[in-house]
Amino acid sequence: MKPIVVEPGPQLPPEALRYLEHARVEKRLAARTLTLYTLDLQRLVAFAAGVDLPLLRLQSAHIRRFVAQMHAGGRSGRGIALILSGWRGFFTWAARQGLVPHNPVQDVRAPKAPKPLPKALGVDDAVRLAEHAATRADPWLEARDAAMVELLYGCGLRVGELVGLDLVPSPAAHSQGRGWIDLQAREAHVFGKGSKRRSLPVGQAAARALAHWLALREQPFGPAGAARLDGALFLGRRGARITAQTVWLRLRQRSQGAGLTTPVHPHMLRHSFASHLLQSSGDLRAVQELLGHASITTTQVYTRLDFQHLAKVYDQAHPRARKKPES
Repeated sequence: MKPIVVEPGPQLPPEALRYLEHARVEKRLAARTLTLYTLDLQRLVAFAAGVDLPLLRLQSAHIRRFVAQMHAGGRSGRGIALILSGWRGFFTWAARQGLVPHNPVQDVRAPKAPKPLPKALGVDDAVRLAEHAATRADPWLEARDAAMVELLYGCGLRVGELVGLDLVPSPAAHSQGRGWIDLQAREAHVFGKGSKRRSLPVGQAAARALAHWLALREQPFGPAGAARLDGALFLGRRGARITAQTVWLRLRQRSQGAGLTTPVHPHMLRHSFASHLLQSSGDLRAVQELLGHASITTTQVYTRLDFQHLAKVYDQAHPRARKKPES
């Protein structure tokens, strides 16, 4: 770890120096932490000078203004939160010493960091993964994995919903929040978050993959073993319901075998389902229902993914976007 170099800054007032000595001697903070605290206090002193106030006369409104300035200057929410933590520690100590009537930083919070966009595959990569057929693979495993991928991408299932699917509905499955597949009607019935049930259409590709898997599902166990199988749609080698961890592992291996540069996980296929459906239809409400989101706000994140797709198309195709500036 590189040492932190303290650049020459505003001279710290006596109360700030006393606090740093308290942090060094009584709190026994590490040298790196003390350096960061010193930088934070120098920054605060500079801000205070900008509003013609001594350090101990600052109020919450000033602190919020400083936060807004840092944020506008490009500092991240996490970075601002760390600075506020240092300032808060100083004013907590100052209040205990009777130097200030209250801590002006106490209720000031850093701006929330923007939530990262969910990762989704491009359409070509998603199709390549779904159509990938591993060479020299066990036909039983290949059929099972192909059906799992088609349901994850074709229906937007969560991994918990996928592994919870049964062959047929039953009162026990219903009470435990497990869904089932109605292949004749080409529908998947699942119980999502909050035990909220939803029905999803099963596309032709997924229906074919499921029919192929069901034809092989009991084959390795023989007639006697088949009678003792778990009622789950997807099984492991021992005849028990497959686990979410196994789905993650098999999907990662399949994406590598398909030549994708990004290791794929189950929720990435759910994101891909939503993003690609929204790109084609533009129907946000329909996507919300298919995903089982209680709030449209949750689904709206995919409009940002859709805009990224449109912006990329524009950058690559529009003549004015591709025109180089004159030197």
